[in-house]
Amino acid sequence: MAALHRAGFSNIPTSQHQDDGLKLTDAFIAAAVRCAPPDNKPTPEEIARCLPHLDAEIAALPRVRVVVALGKIAYDAYLQLLKTRGVMMRPRPQFAHASMETLSNGQILIGCYHPSRQNTNTGKLTASMMDDVFRKSRRALGRNLRRTPVSK
Repeated sequence: MAALHRAGFSNIPTSQHQDDGLKLTDAFIAAAVRCAPPDNKPTPEEIARCLPHLDAEIAALPRVRVVVALGKIAYDAYLQLLKTRGVMMRPRPQFAHASMETLSNGQILIGCYHPSRQNTNTGKLTASMMDDVFRKSRRALGRNLRRTPVSK
């Protein structure tokens, strides 16, 4: 959440509860998988079962221009969703941290390592790496970085 705040997508750096005043601007958070499977490794079947939920959320957002996929599972699930909608990509984009692909539907897909404790505690994903991804996302939207003042 702090990276979203630093990039101007959120009005507060952390969210503690649903009534804490968090407001997202030009951002929506969706989940490709809605359960915590054993070892945090969802099966292809679990991912497929969750795809209709992701599809419904994205369908409710007709002006999506940039998608930041937090993790390879999210990246692949989004590409699978687009495939079910008839959007094809050749060659198929490959997941990499901070990768940026313009898809055939005009959307931009940005890959990001998942912000799990394992990735953040080991340094595989750092705060500056997250900041880079969300700055890229902000630039891709074609807007200058804008900070929302935080009231005290």
